[in-house]
Amino acid sequence: MQQNLHHIKLDLLHVGYAKLNQNWNYNNVISPFTRLFYVTTGNAKAYHNNIEFNLRPGFMYLIPSYTYNRYKCDKYHEQYYVGFFEETSNGLSIYNLKNFKYEVKASISDVQYFKRLMELNPDMAVTNSDPKAYVNQSLKESFQKKDNNTSYSKQLETHGILSVLLSRFIDANTTKHTTNTKTNFERVLIYITEHLHEELTVKSLANFCHLSTDHFSRVFLENFGIRPLKYIQTKRVERAQLLLLTTNNSLQQIATKVGFENTSYFSRVFKKTTNKTPNKFRKEQLNH
Repeated sequence: MQQNLHHIKLDLLHVGYAKLNQNWNYNNVISPFTRLFYVTTGNAKAYHNNIEFNLRPGFMYLIPSYTYNRYKCDKYHEQYYVGFFEETSNGLSIYNLKNFKYEVKASISDVQYFKRLMELNPDMAVTNSDPKAYVNQSLKESFQKKDNNTSYSKQLETHGILSVLLSRFIDANTTKHTTNTKTNFERVLIYITEHLHEELTVKSLANFCHLSTDHFSRVFLENFGIRPLKYIQTKRVERAQLLLLTTNNSLQQIATKVGFENTSYFSRVFKKTTNKTPNKFRKEQLNH
């Protein structure tokens, strides 16, 4: 697990400073990237992971990727904001490996990091305060012009700053307990990530671990709190969300790329997971 943390890929999508009023009121926001806020003035609210957060001056806030959330500002507030992709070298999300806090008191150096990110990346602010519009502008434009005008030294410094800011949210007091069994089972998560486009069954995964099907299912549930097939479906839907937002692929193409045998089954699973059809999800997130 520790080796995974030494090889985290962090790709900046946007950074800027926003002055927001009552119009900052959005529901059902979901993004394939992580968001960080640092509030400087005023107050607002954010809701995710079944928790209400009062966005206060002097504090930083973390919104993990693929997390449904909503935002509300009753009067006025100002914030630095950052959005970035995160992934370990084996394709896992860092949120699979560590427990995170979602609110931390910002230090003087943290504030300077946000300012420095803006200095290093002056053309990466978003022009629409709607969080869903971040997806449209950041993903479409950033993928087209990514790193074209950024020197390697600036990219390296940007990555370092993002690493420091993200590290501030790792909860050292409740770091996920790691057993030998769980460490071994992380190989299964990597295998799933690398083979999402293929047929994956509990039996094939159990064979991969040299365990019986029943024992594998029980241990997987004990260690990750989710059944194997449910985990696979969740990861397929997450990858589908990314493809829906960053490509013009048809539903058939996306279904095939994430391991669904047909679009009908893909749409059914996607809607069951997100409460939206793939087409509706794409339209709502990108039509801004």
